[in-house]
Amino acid sequence: MIARTPKCRRAGSRRWHSIGCTRFFFNQAMLTGEAFPVEKQPSEQGETADGINVAVDTVLAGTCVISGSATFLPCLTGRRTTLGKLADTLIAKPPHTSFESGLRNFSMMILRLTAVLVLLVMAKSMVFHRPRIESLVFALALAVGLTPELLPMIMTITLVRGAVRLSRSHVIVERLPAIHNLGAMDVLCTDKTGTLTQVRIELTKSIDASSNPSDRVFQLVWLNSHFESGLKSPLDDAILANTAIDPTHWTKIDEVPFGFERQRVSVLIERDMVRTLIVKGAPEDIIRISTHIERGDGTAGELTDELRAGPIARFNDFSVQGFRLLGFGSRQEPENQATVALGDEAQFTFVGFAIFLDPPKPSAGPALSALSAVGVTVKILTGDNEQVSRSLCAKLGFDPGQVINGAKLTVLSPEALLGKLPET
Repeated sequence: MIARTPKCRRAGSRRWHSIGCTRFFFNQAMLTGEAFPVEKQPSEQGETADGINVAVDTVLAGTCVISGSATFLPCLTGRRTTLGKLADTLIAKPPHTSFESGLRNFSMMILRLTAVLVLLVMAKSMVFHRPRIESLVFALALAVGLTPELLPMIMTITLVRGAVRLSRSHVIVERLPAIHNLGAMDVLCTDKTGTLTQVRIELTKSIDASSNPSDRVFQLVWLNSHFESGLKSPLDDAILANTAIDPTHWTKIDEVPFGFERQRVSVLIERDMVRTLIVKGAPEDIIRISTHIERGDGTAGELTDELRAGPIARFNDFSVQGFRLLGFGSRQEPENQATVALGDEAQFTFVGFAIFLDPPKPSAGPALSALSAVGVTVKILTGDNEQVSRSLCAKLGFDPGQVINGAKLTVLSPEALLGKLPET
């Protein structure tokens, strides 16, 4: 089912009525590949989206609710949904490969040639007044003799030998006719995540608000992830995979668990009778709720609008380079502070960023170069954003050329798309 949150049309009425949502998050990775939950909320009448997968007021069949509640108006069901259309493509018979088409054309040529020869033999026999039964038997014998009965077996044995040779190079052939397509390939379409990258998030560095490497920031980063009791994300795993800090001197007092609507988690810890509240989350959100900023010498100053522009600019710069960032803030708490709540997440001192990267595979660059050397053009099809994809291409020495994103793709006709593909 595809359902929309904002509008509900009553029978016999042309008025649209809003339907409410309360902190409604759901995971649509099954259809879009997005790893993180997406928030849905009512939209104003007349608002449009570039695609149904990015529409903020639409939920898709096959996706999972993570948190919150909402009321929806069903719009599409069954095969008309996005999931239904995908199901149709899965059960559809795959098109013939060029090898199968060529073999079919060759067989049809042999069939036509045999039919012509049989007719000519029959016609000649009738001209010379030979017995019709003998002429028919001779024509059929000729047809059987011309038919390559062993051709399927010969082709199968040849392809199997090719599959065995490829297996020695650690290539598994699932469909034998695909071997011919591999040899005749001139364009290769490849995914990015998991194919060109290692799908292994790494913490590259921890920096303070001035972009200087900072051990203090790493300490706060590590302690927050270590004492967090909720479900840990791949970013937390990347943080904890680094050199461990001895946590025995620290005691956890309380925490505010991660919330998708807040995009942050806060942990209250104590050491030597000093209690510190550490918050981590989306950088723009951590900067927003911070009132002070930590300088390079460890002192803190007021976070004015002018100073706030610096961390935001650095966050944008790293994002353009393909990095993923977490922002961190801290605040000293009284000795008797025993609990923390949502209302305590305010007036932090912004301390810096943790910077992550999904590194490219060591073999990806040489593989792309080898493909280019043999005349194979590579096209990267990815669900990631354009800046991250361009950054990866730069690391691999691959020129992406022009880029077509989803918004442009939806308005292109098949003819226009074919015209743009060579340089895209």
